[in-house]
Amino acid sequence: MNYYNKIAIIACTAMLSFGCAEKKEDSTPKVSQEEENTKENPQTIFLIGDSTMANYADDYEPGKDYMQTRYPVTGWGQVFQQFFVKDSLAEVKNIIHTDSVIVDDRARGGRSTRTFFQEGRWRNVFEELKENDLVIMQFGHNDAAENKPERYVDIEGYKEFLRLYVNQTREKGATPIILTPVARNYPWEDGHLQNVHGEYDQAPKDVAKEMNVELIDLNQLSMDYFSKKGKDFVSENYFMNLPAGKYEAYPDGQNDNTHFQPKGAEAVAQLVFNELKKVKTK
Repeated sequence: MNYYNKIAIIACTAMLSFGCAEKKEDSTPKVSQEEENTKENPQTIFLIGDSTMANYADDYEPGKDYMQTRYPVTGWGQVFQQFFVKDSLAEVKNIIHTDSVIVDDRARGGRSTRTFFQEGRWRNVFEELKENDLVIMQFGHNDAAENKPERYVDIEGYKEFLRLYVNQTREKGATPIILTPVARNYPWEDGHLQNVHGEYDQAPKDVAKEMNVELIDLNQLSMDYFSKKGKDFVSENYFMNLPAGKYEAYPDGQNDNTHFQPKGAEAVAQLVFNELKKVKTK
């Protein structure tokens, strides 16, 4: 065999090898663009509301140590992310269309629907909203505070700001979900926790019906759940009723039947997550 024939055989062998390699590579299953997008673009659940929903551990007071200055106060939004681990996403597949979720808790203590808007907090959320995101809104505690005019909003104003949040959420192709305000730990009658929110419980229901928005009746859900647990149990374990000397942030103790300890926050977050299983989006 002469030199040129050897070169030809080597060249043909190399070409056949390259072709086989290319064929093998082409037969490998490819990830679709849609599948790739779900990994690169997780859905965000924005939480907007008041102190009962807020995340006190997330730089809530810059420069202050949460464990030293606020713990054990815990908003239910603070512990909401833990419900969206990969294994549980199948339970909310009707609203979660990706393989990951980010809970972005923008709730803040002392805010009503009006002050949340006026301070630019809603604008910051609106600018980041994208299609398929969720906005869960829970106000009412501060809207109803007639003795605090800096935050008070009458019923019609309360409804109007809820409508604004719903409309602008939909403008971005995101899904609004309205919550009635979570129960306070009073009043109790005959072993059952009663509604303390009055018209501020009914107003979100009216807006949800009017605008065809998903509603989670967190007030009723939490009243019923706390009642099953009993007044003594929830007062000691769920709400911020603390003995003196137990927590660094509250050396004199605390009597607070509005805000939650970690167990209370987790219980409320579980109630909300359970209801999300029933919600359907596009």
